[in-house]
Amino acid sequence: MLEVRNLSKSFGGLAAVKSVDLDVPRGSITALIGPNGAGKTTSFAMIAGFIRPDAGSVRFNGQDVTGWRPDRIAAAGMVRTFQITQPFAGLSVMENIRVGAFLRTADPHAATAKAREIGSRLGLGPMLDRTAAALTVAGRKRLEVARALATDPTLLLLDEVMAGLNPSEVNDIVALILDVRAGGVTILLIEHIMQAVAALAERVYVLAEGALIATGTAQQIAADSRVIEAYLGHGAAARMASHA
Repeated sequence: MLEVRNLSKSFGGLAAVKSVDLDVPRGSITALIGPNGAGKTTSFAMIAGFIRPDAGSVRFNGQDVTGWRPDRIAAAGMVRTFQITQPFAGLSVMENIRVGAFLRTADPHAATAKAREIGSRLGLGPMLDRTAAALTVAGRKRLEVARALATDPTLLLLDEVMAGLNPSEVNDIVALILDVRAGGVTILLIEHIMQAVAALAERVYVLAEGALIATGTAQQIAADSRVIEAYLGHGAAARMASHA
């Protein structure tokens, strides 16, 4: 469904993303992980059209969408969420979700019905008529996903949707993501919580300093010395092996 090849971006003299390749098969949950500053969010931004890459290509459903505007990519069926949630605080939860629904319809009644259906499905039913400013962090995360789902995506890019949540809330979001995939939406996610990655992703890509250093299952990634050292520093893999 999504094919990324040789994706690269520099800011001044800093190479933020270096020749990254990744594939997201239809119906899968795929994870992109790495330490802070590894280039994950920059990669997401290029894939979703918010930043134009210096080199490389992004193909979605067989079509080259490299350099397309975000609204055009969203209309094609690829939509992203943001790590820092920024709902329209003065609008109700339902009205926030309805913003996404207007991508597919100009009928306010249809958009409202869509917003209520998705909000209820994502556990926001009792809060639909409250202002978005009244939501907890976990509620705002659900709202961010709900607004994206209201656009009827076929591919959903989730940027650290579990950041700032407690373990119980993380478990709830894991279940929500599995439910979204069961509804026919393919998912590419950035995540730091490895237990969630292991529970969700069939395939994991690891970035460090802008470059792809490993790919495989969560179990394979966890045992990869390059990944261990990217997170814990040079020599960490050897030290862990000696203690084992």
